[in-house]
Amino acid sequence: MNMDERIARINELYHLSQERALTDSEKEEQQKLRKEYVASVRMNLKAQLDNIDIVNEDGSVTSLKKK
Repeated sequence: MNMDERIARINELYHLSQERALTDSEKEEQQKLRKEYVASVRMNLKAQLDNIDIVNEDGSVTSLKKK
């Protein structure tokens, strides 16, 4: 399941929860999908930050990668 499908399913479960109470299995699926989504966002943000270099006033370059 790709990210677009996961987001669509999260939204579908949300809309279902507005109409009726979710079953236990639907609640578990919703929590699992939300955790996967948040983990993916964090991983993408970390990858972007790891590729950023800061040029200091003295001309030296500092990488934002974890030291």
